[in-house]
Amino acid sequence: MQEVYDFLKKTQTYYLATVEGDQPRVRPFGTVDLFEGKLYIQTGKAKSVSKQIGANPKIEICAFDGDAWIRIQALAEEDPRREPKVHMLEAYPALKNRYSADDGNTQVFFLKNAVATISTFTGDPKVIKF
Repeated sequence: MQEVYDFLKKTQTYYLATVEGDQPRVRPFGTVDLFEGKLYIQTGKAKSVSKQIGANPKIEICAFDGDAWIRIQALAEEDPRREPKVHMLEAYPALKNRYSADDGNTQVFFLKNAVATISTFTGDPKVIKF
């Protein structure tokens, strides 16, 4: 899981895919955090992505670092506790002007049953399950 976290931190931007009805939805994201041995992402409850994950928690993440790319398929499970929200916001202090752990909007999800595949054009893919 550390390798997946490091890859996403290195790229700074990854693309999160959800489903809305029968339509895929993809958007750039930048938050990723390790907390209590789980990989977390963050959004706001007011956003469409939150509603899409609520209706169907299956997500995919994709990122490219210039040499390799990662694809992660997982279930996004909400963690309603205050502690992971605080941890995420400490990792991304720039978000504190829009979010707080107690605002009723900040939402964090950890990735469950995740399968990450790191690929290059020349080597064999590396699969990481967590």
